[in-house]
Amino acid sequence: MFLATTLLATLAAPLALRAEEEKSESWRLFVADHTQPVVRAIDLGTDKEIGRFDLKGYAALSLSDSGRTVFAIQGDQNVVNVIDTGIALSDHGEHRDIEVGDTKLLDTAISGEKPGHVVTRGDRVAVFYDRGGKADLVTESGLLEGKVDLKTFDTTAAHHGVAVPMGRHLLVSVPDTTASVKEGELPPRLGLRVLDEEGRQVGDVATCTGLHGEATSARLVAFGCAEGVLIAQPGGIDGPKLDMLPYGKDLPEGKVSTLLGGTSMQFFLGNYGEDKVVLIEPGAETPYRLIELPLRRIDFALDPAHPRNAYILTEDGRLHLLDVVDGAITRSAAVTEPYSKDGHWRDARPRLAVAGDHIAITDPRHGLVRLIDVETFKEVRTIPVEGQPFAVVAAGGSGATH
Repeated sequence: MFLATTLLATLAAPLALRAEEEKSESWRLFVADHTQPVVRAIDLGTDKEIGRFDLKGYAALSLSDSGRTVFAIQGDQNVVNVIDTGIALSDHGEHRDIEVGDTKLLDTAISGEKPGHVVTRGDRVAVFYDRGGKADLVTESGLLEGKVDLKTFDTTAAHHGVAVPMGRHLLVSVPDTTASVKEGELPPRLGLRVLDEEGRQVGDVATCTGLHGEATSARLVAFGCAEGVLIAQPGGIDGPKLDMLPYGKDLPEGKVSTLLGGTSMQFFLGNYGEDKVVLIEPGAETPYRLIELPLRRIDFALDPAHPRNAYILTEDGRLHLLDVVDGAITRSAAVTEPYSKDGHWRDARPRLAVAGDHIAITDPRHGLVRLIDVETFKEVRTIPVEGQPFAVVAAGGSGATH
């Protein structure tokens, strides 16, 4: 009888714990204005603005791996501000928890001469300064606690580059200091090197002419180069291993300069000129699959919850669904008016972010964020946003609340 009672109590305990849990989903958009120094936080449960963060200058946005923070990069003002999204997801084995709090602009800020790219891997955050000749490494957890404990790495010379944390090492672009450049211009990139924790170079510089664009998928990091895509993979105590994936003779003239990395599947999606994209699968017999677009690309995004889905917006205002397994566009729909790629590269054009079952598309011409259903490709609603909504990232997810 005692054993039976104990068994029943043991079985009932998990049921009682599960009964106390509630499933919750929460998504927030962080939208930077095209001309004003402001970032707005919008709750997608109510479509209301729940935060307005005034900055020093125009901001590019970068979402951390964890989704806990958004980095507002103001290159012209030499500062990176950090926004706490107010959403924290934590893994508990068989399920994930979600905690939702207030979004806020942290008092901590990162300063340096013309910050460009901010890249996170896990808790580590690398900030690259185009004009400073350095990169800073900091932890996201430290920033959230109000600590800016920077570790600085030399980047040889000022250049428009990038630094990426990888294990205990740092992958850093290398400038061509022998190139002839006009006064005020920055030298081109010629490759990538690996630095250890003390800033010492490990191995030789890997050739990567015109390095631009980086992304992470699983344990791999990819960089766009003139010769192909450079792949970095963990190499144990000897540091990351760098291998070039050449474009090959089957691809037309062009190169990758923007990259996105798959989450549930290991692959990369890159641009290939303005009117093509390429699926990149390191290790595959045919590593590159080229997809022709009907017109020039405005923006593209991967869907972490629907891993076969990539979304591409072209300048005719049509949104395309690319099946990354089949390598084909399977659906298209008009979602905005046409936005030409002609003109200045920083002109106000739509940007994409994926928030659960919706694709959020900024429409700066009409002061709107348009929400498109990922299944039907139909607009479900619009959110008016003051000014010219431009860059956008989505933070959130689903999990259990206790």
